[in-house]
Amino acid sequence: MKLNTKDYEEKMKKTVSGLENEFTSIRAGRANPAVLDKVTVDYYGSPTQISGVASISVTDARTIAISPWDMSLLKQIEKAILASDLGITPQNDGKTIRLTFPPLTEDRRKDLVKQIQKMTEDAKVAVRNIRRDANDKCKDMKKKSEMTEDEQKSSEKAIQDLTDKYTKFLDAAGAAKEKELMSI
Repeated sequence: MKLNTKDYEEKMKKTVSGLENEFTSIRAGRANPAVLDKVTVDYYGSPTQISGVASISVTDARTIAISPWDMSLLKQIEKAILASDLGITPQNDGKTIRLTFPPLTEDRRKDLVKQIQKMTEDAKVAVRNIRRDANDKCKDMKKKSEMTEDEQKSSEKAIQDLTDKYTKFLDAAGAAKEKELMSI
């Protein structure tokens, strides 16, 4: 009986999509509403994402406008943005909050690239851990005589091929984000 690699491939896919999702929260000097995904505001006693209580629009390459549906939340949204680690000071005109993204300095770009490299490496470690779990399962199945040595070898090769494939995806995603950051 050969090892079912589908489950392990699914876990690797989730690792890649998780990394890409983390990358959206890194601001690249351009206005991207995804940077607000982790910012929550207290809405009737429950923490709610800003996108759940306001419309968010990109007015130009460096500006995001936030228009709350309930004007009483304006101050709370402003406080939530200030308390977050975005590093942007919101401008409140009484109806909307504007976030203006300053261009990134060279030092900040290099710091963000290091952060991206660390995130990419962490994701690659996660993929390798999935490979280890699959290989352990193969050895266990061989030990219990549920698979032959040839089946074990072919299963381990299939898992290694998946690991190589998803490691390349992670490297490509990291390189693309680095390129985006370093382009002015």
